Amino acid sequence: MMQIPFRPQLDGKVAVVTGAAGVLCGMFAKALAACGAKVALLDLAEDKARSIADAIRAEGGEAMAVEVNVLERDRVAQAHEKVLSAYGKCDILINGAGGNSPRATVDDEFFCAETLTDSEKKSFFDLDPAGFSFVFGLNMLGTLLPTQAFALDMVDRPGSVIINISSMNAFTPLTKIPAYSAAKAAVSNFTQWLAVHFAKCGIRVNAIAPGFFSTEQNAALLWNSDGSPTMRTNKILNNTPMGRFGEPEELIGALLYLVDNDASGFITGIILPVDGGFSAYSGV
Repeated sequence: MMQIPFRPQLDGKVAVVTGAAGVLCGMFAKALAACGAKVALLDLAEDKARSIADAIRAEGGEAMAVEVNVLERDRVAQAHEKVLSAYGKCDILINGAGGNSPRATVDDEFFCAETLTDSEKKSFFDLDPAGFSFVFGLNMLGTLLPTQAFALDMVDRPGSVIINISSMNAFTPLTKIPAYSAAKAAVSNFTQWLAVHFAKCGIRVNAIAPGFFSTEQNAALLWNSDGSPTMRTNKILNNTPMGRFGEPEELIGALLYLVDNDASGFITGIILPVDGGFSAYSGV
């Protein structure tokens, strides 16, 4: 059973988690359910979301899986109707859908003229606009559209909470991944905008910015096939003062703190790093 650092009273609350088939957001869904919330797990990968929902129910929680493409307004609206019909109005929205794509990455940290003539390597000038647009849209529009659909439930209902998932890239862009970095910076900025926009109608809006966590999604980036760390991993750990990757469970405390109105009722518009000191370290 998942270890919960503290348990805010979420009984009767309806929580919606997008990107819920992923490691981190699936864990968020389990944590919210363990605190009494009825959780709707939204993801394009409905089978994976359903498996997590089944695990929640097996532990005595209440959960449902809903297939959705967060880039399509009509599909998001349909998902909202399903949640509304099954559980009622949303109280907690976790905008976790997002990600990167090889189509929006480059091979060099610093510009290298030789790459321009190397057919097997991709320079900044080879970036596919469609790939860049997809990654930016997945993270930014994937936050906008669910917020438009579910925040209307929350208007003038004190205690409502939206939590977006930002990234270390929002503070300082990582090399090689310009679209993802730009998108997460936009998510942080949008979090602050939403916090101000909704401040007088009972909705708090904050974001969590995870540092580096080793998951299935980034395993190929962090570990060689023989299990040894990649150069990228060595750079990350050398620039993380605590000298290790985070454990997914170490995000739960931040999540529950921000959704608990008794603990954080006067907090809105912040981007909370959970990063082992990465964002505070200059490298010297």
